[in-house]
Amino acid sequence: MAAGRKDGKKSRRRKGKRGGQSRNANQAAQHVLSGDTGEAARPIEAGNAAHKRKRRRRGASASGEAGQQPQRTSNEISATAGQGVCSDSESVPSRRNRRKHRGKRGLQGRPLVHEKPVGHPAQPQQPAPTGRNGVAESRTGQNDNRAARQSDGGQRSQGEHPWPDELYAALDLGTNNCRLLIAQPTRPGQFRVVDAFSRIVRLGEGLAASGRLSDDAMDRAVDALRVCASKLKNREIRRMRLIATEACRQASNGAQFLERVVAETGLELEIIDRETEARLAVSGCSSLVGRETRSVVLFDIGGGSSEIAVIRIGDNRFNRLANHITHWTSLPVGVVTLSERHGGRDVTPDVFEGMVVEVEGMLGSFDCPAIDIGHADDFHLIGTSGTVTTLAGVHLDLPRYDRRKVDGIWLSDDEVSAMQAKLLSWDFASRAANPCIGPDRADLVLAGCAILEAIRRRWPSPRMRVADRGLREGLLTDMMADDGVWRRHRNRRGQRGK
Repeated sequence: MAAGRKDGKKSRRRKGKRGGQSRNANQAAQHVLSGDTGEAARPIEAGNAAHKRKRRRRGASASGEAGQQPQRTSNEISATAGQGVCSDSESVPSRRNRRKHRGKRGLQGRPLVHEKPVGHPAQPQQPAPTGRNGVAESRTGQNDNRAARQSDGGQRSQGEHPWPDELYAALDLGTNNCRLLIAQPTRPGQFRVVDAFSRIVRLGEGLAASGRLSDDAMDRAVDALRVCASKLKNREIRRMRLIATEACRQASNGAQFLERVVAETGLELEIIDRETEARLAVSGCSSLVGRETRSVVLFDIGGGSSEIAVIRIGDNRFNRLANHITHWTSLPVGVVTLSERHGGRDVTPDVFEGMVVEVEGMLGSFDCPAIDIGHADDFHLIGTSGTVTTLAGVHLDLPRYDRRKVDGIWLSDDEVSAMQAKLLSWDFASRAANPCIGPDRADLVLAGCAILEAIRRRWPSPRMRVADRGLREGLLTDMMADDGVWRRHRNRRGQRGK
C-alpha cells in the first residue's frame, strides 16, 4: 500500500514537470503531421523556463548540423492545442508569480524572466483578436481600440497615454495673431501639444480709424486660416473650439468676414465676449499660480483689447482658477490700436509717458477694491502676452526665442523696469534686429510696455510671472475638464494599482 502511494506521488511529480500533462497527451502530440510536407512535427512541451532554454540550445546546435527544421503550420498549432498541450505563452508565470519572484535569481545566476534565447530570431507578435468590424476587442469583450495597443496581455506600456486618439483643438483669431493648438490630455490638468501654428496677420490694422476690417487684413487672416483648416483636416479631432476676439467684435463687417471664412476654409468661428476672454486667459495660466499665493492680478495684453482679472483665493481652492475671479475688466486698447494712435516706430520718453497716461485713465474707471498684502508671497502679477514674453527673452539675452526658457519665469520689479528702459533706448532698427522681437513686433512692443507700466502703477508688486500661454490653453483646459478626461485618468490609475 505504501509502495502504491509512493508510485502515485512520483507519477504526479512527472506530470507536474511536464506542465500537468499526461504521458499519453505528449505521445499523441508527437503523431501530429505537417499539413504541407507530411513530416512529423516536434510537439510543444511546457515546463520549467531553464529546461526550455536548454532544449532550445540543443535544438539550435542540432539544426546547425542536420539542417533547419520544417516550419509548423497553423493546422498543427490548432491540433496540438486541441489535444491539451500547453503553448509557450501559456507556460509564462502569472503576473502575481512574477511579482513574487521579482529580484530573485534563477539557475546559473540568470534572472527569472522568460527571454528569447540568443541565436533565435524574435517571434512575430500575434495581433489582438478582432471583432466583427475588425476593431480590436478588449478583455471585457467590448470593442475597444485600446486593446490593439496592449501587447503585454492588458498591461499598458510605460509612457503610453491612456487616450492617444483623443485630440483637442483650439484656435484663437485675435487682432494681431492667428494661433492654433492641437493637444492630447496627459496628467491631470496638463496636456501634450501635438501640433501648433502661429502667424501675425494684423487683422485689426486700420480698424480704429475706419471701424472696418480692411481687405488686405482679411486676406492675410484667411490665408492663415487655410493652413489651420488643413492641419485640422489631417487629424481626428474629438472636440474643437474656434474663437474670434476684439477685431471681429468691433468691426462693422466682422460677421461678413466670418461668413467668408466659412465659405473659403470651412471653419466656423464664434465671437466671444470680453468676460469669456478674461476667464479663458485665467484658465490657461492656472498652473502658474502657486499654492501659497492668496491674490493674483492676471492681465492679457492683446492687439485690440487688454483683459485684466483680479483673483482672490481663499482657504477653499477650486479646481478651476477662473472660479476665484472677483473683478475683471476689458480695456478697449491693445498694442495695435495704441501704436496706431501714438506711433510705434519712433517712440520718445514723452510719447511713451503719453501712452501710459491714456491707459491709466481707462484703469481709473475700473471699480476694484485694493488688495491686502500680508506677505510678499501672498500676491504677484501674471502677464500673458507677447509683451511680457518679449521682455523675458530680452532679459535672458536669448540668441533666439525659446518658449521652454520663458514660460513660467519670474521677473522682479527692478528687472522689468530695466528691460523697459532698455527697449525705450533702442531705435526701431535695433528693436527689429533683436531675435526675440523681430521686424513684425518692433513697432508694437513699446505700446505693450506702456500698457504694462500702467498696470504696474495700479497694482505694485515685487515680482511678476511670465506666461507664454493664453486663450488657446484656456480653451483646451476647459474642454478637457468638461469631458472629464483627467477624472477618468485617475480612475484608471486606481484600477491598475489594484
